[in-house]
Amino acid sequence: MPELPEVQTVVNSLKNKLIGRTIISIENPNGYLNVFHKLSIKDFNNYITTKIIKNIKRIGKYIIIELNDGFISIHLRMTGKLLFNESYKKKHISAKFLFEKNNYLIFDDVRKFGRIYYSENLSWLNEKIGIDPLSVNFSQEWLHKKLSYRKRMIKSLLFDQSFIAGLGNIYIDESLWKSKIHPLTIASKLSKNDVKKLHNAIVNILKKAIKFQGTTIINFYFDKNKKGNYGEKLYVYGRNNMNCLRCNEIITKIVVSQRGTHICYNCQKQK
Repeated sequence: MPELPEVQTVVNSLKNKLIGRTIISIENPNGYLNVFHKLSIKDFNNYITTKIIKNIKRIGKYIIIELNDGFISIHLRMTGKLLFNESYKKKHISAKFLFEKNNYLIFDDVRKFGRIYYSENLSWLNEKIGIDPLSVNFSQEWLHKKLSYRKRMIKSLLFDQSFIAGLGNIYIDESLWKSKIHPLTIASKLSKNDVKKLHNAIVNILKKAIKFQGTTIINFYFDKNKKGNYGEKLYVYGRNNMNCLRCNEIITKIVVSQRGTHICYNCQKQK
């Protein structure tokens, strides 16, 4: 599933293409109507037809298309892609936004888990998800305070989108390895210095991943099938049975919260 850097990469790739365009209509080429969250395609069209795209931004893992009146929110889930004026196979296209001069934006989603929402405001989303790890409010002090009373395993807590929005398996594994924290450690047992290292790791890794346009493992592509290049910079994720790049011990893959988790037992001691 695309995480924060991949979603931000998609937003960056679409801004210049979409801002200022007027939506003529939206179509449903493959007939999969569940892509429109709790709305019929007729109702969706009624809300967005003739609306002008004012901005495109990211909130957590959601892509937000701000209109002159209302918002379209898109969650890519596992295989969703937003592609502008690209060729496509009808069976994979759950939505097609039509613009002036025969321009269009397609929502390509092989597994059909992605969703498109319309809302008059974003209060529903802001109430649903947690702090953005690249926002000014995500400070070391905030993180230390919030972790100090949490009795959950740190990896499970970092996965919780209502706690911190945007993190997933790749960047959690990388951040925990970078800060030398065992994924099974109970959050409240982390020292202030542990939290400082974790905070720095999360912020720096996410920023670097955005710089390299995200990580393509299997399904992430954007803008004429470009791949993210951060996969070449990974230190622990996907390196099962390979040598740790810090201490040369063997990386092990375990399961935490039903997710494959990569860890160096020598570097990441459980508290």
